[in-house]
Amino acid sequence: MSERLRLMAVHAHPDDESSKGAATMARYVAEGAEVLVVTLTGGERGSILNPAMDRPEVRENIGEVRRKEMAEARRILGVHQEFSGFVDSGLPEGDPLPPLPEGCFAVQPLETASEPLVRSVRSFRPHVILTYDDEGGYPHPDHIMTNRVSVEAFEAAGDPERYPGTGDPWQPLKLYYHVSFPRTRFEAISAALEERGLDNPYADWIKRLEERERKEWEITTQITCDEHFETRDRALIAHATQIDPNSFWFAVPMDVQRAAWPWEDYHLARSLVDTEMPETDLFAGVRETVGT
Repeated sequence: MSERLRLMAVHAHPDDESSKGAATMARYVAEGAEVLVVTLTGGERGSILNPAMDRPEVRENIGEVRRKEMAEARRILGVHQEFSGFVDSGLPEGDPLPPLPEGCFAVQPLETASEPLVRSVRSFRPHVILTYDDEGGYPHPDHIMTNRVSVEAFEAAGDPERYPGTGDPWQPLKLYYHVSFPRTRFEAISAALEERGLDNPYADWIKRLEERERKEWEITTQITCDEHFETRDRALIAHATQIDPNSFWFAVPMDVQRAAWPWEDYHLARSLVDTEMPETDLFAGVRETVGT
C-alpha cells in the first residue's frame, strides 16, 4: 500500500491560508493528499477590514469570531487545521514604530516560538511544508517570525537531539515559499482585461508594486489549480471580518483569471530530494522517494 502524501501550510493568522495557496491546497485535497494548516496566532489584534462587520459585538469578541471564521474556511477547503496558541502581534504603525506588545508571537525567543510547530511537524509528518519568504511576504512581524519558525522546524524536526519531548523525529523533504504577488501575474491579468476592453481593478496595486522596493523571488514551481479558484474565494469570504466581498480582489471575472494565470506560484527554498526546474508539482521528487 502506497503512503499518503502530506502537505503542511504554516500561516501567521486566520485568513492567511485562504489568501495564499488556498487553491493549491484544495487541489491536493481533491487528489487524495492530506493537508494540515497550522495557524500560529489567533489574529486577536487584526483590524476589521470589512465595513459590514465593524460592529461593537464583533470588535469585543474578535478572537472568538476569527476562530469561527477559520473553522468555516477549513471546512470549505477540506483541510485539517490547528492553532499553535500564540497571540497576534498586531501591525505596528507610526514613525517611529511603537514596540510590539509584551508576550506577543513576534517577540518570543526562536525556540519558544518554534516548539509547537516542531511538535506539529513530528505529529503530522509532512513531506512538504509551505510558508512565507524571509521578508514575510510583506513586513508584518508575525509573518517574518512565521518564516523563521518554519525554517527552524524544517531543519530541527528530524534531529532527535533537538526539541526533546515533542515527539519522534520527522524530516520533511521540501520547503516552499509562497510567491503570492508576482508582478508577472498582475501584468498578465492586466493584459487579458485590456484585450477584452474591461476595467483593470489592479491598476493602482500594480503602480504601488512598481514604486515599492522588494525582493522578487524566483518562481520555481507553478501549480495549476484554476479549477479550485471558486473554492479559494469561498474560503476567503468566510473570513468576513477580513474580507469585503465587494472589494477589488473579486472584481476580475473568473474566466479572465483562468485564462491569464491559472497557477499559484512558489519558490523552492529547501529540498532533500532530486527535482527538475521548473516544477509543476509540490511533490515532485517526493512521490518517487516515498513510493506513491
